Amino acid sequence: MTPDDLDWSASGFSTRAIHAGQAADPTTGAVVPPIFQVSTYKQDGVGGLRGGYEYSRSANPTRTALEEALAAAEGGAGAAAFASGLAAEDTLLRAVLRPGDHVVVPDDAYGGTYRLIARVFGPWGIEHTAVDLSDPDAVLAAIQPGRTKVVWVETPTNPLLGIADIAAIAVHAQSVGALLVVDNTFATPYLQQPLALGADVVVHSTTKYIGGHSDVVGGALVVGDGAQLPVGLVGPTGTTSLLDAVRFHHNASGAVAGPFDAWLTLRGLRTLAVRMDRHVANAAAVVDFLSGRPDVAEVLYPGLESHPGHEVAARQMSAFGGMVAFRTGSESTALAVCAATRVFTLAESLGGVESLVEHPYRMTHGSVVGTALEVPDDLVRLSVGIEDADDLLADLARALDLASDLAQGSQS
Repeated sequence: MTPDDLDWSASGFSTRAIHAGQAADPTTGAVVPPIFQVSTYKQDGVGGLRGGYEYSRSANPTRTALEEALAAAEGGAGAAAFASGLAAEDTLLRAVLRPGDHVVVPDDAYGGTYRLIARVFGPWGIEHTAVDLSDPDAVLAAIQPGRTKVVWVETPTNPLLGIADIAAIAVHAQSVGALLVVDNTFATPYLQQPLALGADVVVHSTTKYIGGHSDVVGGALVVGDGAQLPVGLVGPTGTTSLLDAVRFHHNASGAVAGPFDAWLTLRGLRTLAVRMDRHVANAAAVVDFLSGRPDVAEVLYPGLESHPGHEVAARQMSAFGGMVAFRTGSESTALAVCAATRVFTLAESLGGVESLVEHPYRMTHGSVVGTALEVPDDLVRLSVGIEDADDLLADLARALDLASDLAQGSQS
């Protein structure tokens, strides 16, 4: 057996991320999969496809390498790579929902997810209930047997960093034949494995930690082994296989990852483990610093023992991630902090090597203002990067001091 023939499924995470789906190029021996920047493929006679490739919307070798690596990283049966995280979400929901169906969503869901479910699928006849997913009993109460086809989980949530017990919610979803979908973007497959805890499918915005360098937009679905469509639904291929349905809609809708985007995302996946170790270490330093500041009203981070989801997070995550949120006591102070940082860049998105700061109420979660999912206007969200921790702490100290001075000046 040659190294290119190995089954990497029993290997460690980093080994899978570096090698699964990424055998050396058979023609040149290149150790990194090439970018197949091509739209179509020569056929050896009508229907005589080489390796199954005919048109790059349907399949592309670079995208195939990424999908195999993502499936291996999450411990799934297969994956599909998309042009964005929301394209992945949209394709999944089209595949599993029909008018009249019902979805349970987090009451602090990512604004883009809520907008998609409420304002795109809502007029199509899909109803939803927003619920505190940290309470499995509340999830059970929100499920409508026969109508609820999807229970949508984020853990940790964006931006309030709430924690949901994946295994407990899986039991409730399975009891009514609904799918458990887990958005694993914040945790990444390195820190959390939702499929092993009972989820049917994992969603990623690969733009974030998996890509990791703020230079590519993408999304992915990873489907668990044996996962089936919601009870009573047969897919367009005539089977109840969730993976078959996802792959059909992936091709039919066409929001696929391009080859260069797939290549960049695959490059990011290879270094995910080492980057996450640094993100986690820096986030812990930031949390310790913020917790000691009298001008910070509250720090939200599942690694804190005071966090209501700490015990669950400690059980289902190997570490607590690189996202931190804190409250300042007033919207004006939060805005002043966001305006004053220099190492933390004021920008949306997250998960890149550089640290970012944002004001969710006015930025990433502006679409849920005025709804049950509205976030506090004094909240600041940090995506803690991999810079030197001392520089990050100094930057936050200066920004908080300036914001405090402005607040005191406005009161005098």
